[in-house]
Amino acid sequence: MLPAISDIARHVPDPHIDWVAEESFAEIPAWHPAVNEVIKVAHRRWRKSWFSASVRTERAALKRKLKSSQYDIVLDMQALLKSAWLVRQTNGVRHGLDFKSAREPLASFFYDVRHRVQFWQPAVIRQRELAGKTFGYTPEGPPDFGLQLFKRDTGEHPYAVIMPSASRDDKLWPVEDWHAVFDLLQSRGCALKLLAGNAQETTRAQQLIAGRANAEVLPRMGLTEIAEVLAGARMMVGLDSGLTHLSAAVGRPTIGIYKASTPVRTPLTGSAFNASLGDRGASPSRSVVLAAVDQALAAA
Repeated sequence: MLPAISDIARHVPDPHIDWVAEESFAEIPAWHPAVNEVIKVAHRRWRKSWFSASVRTERAALKRKLKSSQYDIVLDMQALLKSAWLVRQTNGVRHGLDFKSAREPLASFFYDVRHRVQFWQPAVIRQRELAGKTFGYTPEGPPDFGLQLFKRDTGEHPYAVIMPSASRDDKLWPVEDWHAVFDLLQSRGCALKLLAGNAQETTRAQQLIAGRANAEVLPRMGLTEIAEVLAGARMMVGLDSGLTHLSAAVGRPTIGIYKASTPVRTPLTGSAFNASLGDRGASPSRSVVLAAVDQALAAA
């Protein structure tokens, strides 16, 4: 959604943009200079005890917050029932995708204005097109994620960031193939910095680099700290995850390995060299990934 926000800021005079975001990811929209306020929602936490007193209090406070402003336009860029529920609590003309375009078609019934956007397009293109139709302009040029605040200096000690873990085991890539990638990166002078989000992922990452010099598993960090690490990397290799997409967005050469998902709708997108390899049920081979890493190192 970040490139769509950049487009709106470019085409709409003096925009005042508020963004509703899940609390776990609220740092991300706050990075964009055109975003005025990030309003946090906690669907993931609330759904565990939706009718508890504390959750009811938080939901009531969110409703008051959403009702407190009169917006010219309220744009639902997710087209999900849970996001439509939020849209209905706002004051303003509500825009979203039509029945044939929405991921959850029933969400379209909650909008005042519905827009047709072809479904099987990369997500960044879909979001930019939806915003353009809402505000009356045609998106042009490469996507601008608005993440200029992150420095892009690889420094005197180059390193590569690795994201070898995922939320599902069917996304994992073979250990021997990771070792081949590590060998190539280190032969080109790159130290290795591995990301891990929990104790299980940390253990897996430590096992991957066991006995290997110039390699470390980074401690768990906030999203802003991770973005700073990514921005200083020579390149990144990762499974299909939000952090791999973030690497591409901050302008670093990035290789994405897809096994249980398809890159058709969510390919890596960014200003530097990137490659989205594999597909659902079709893991990329070691040789294909190594060739892409070689290209990324040359580009870096």
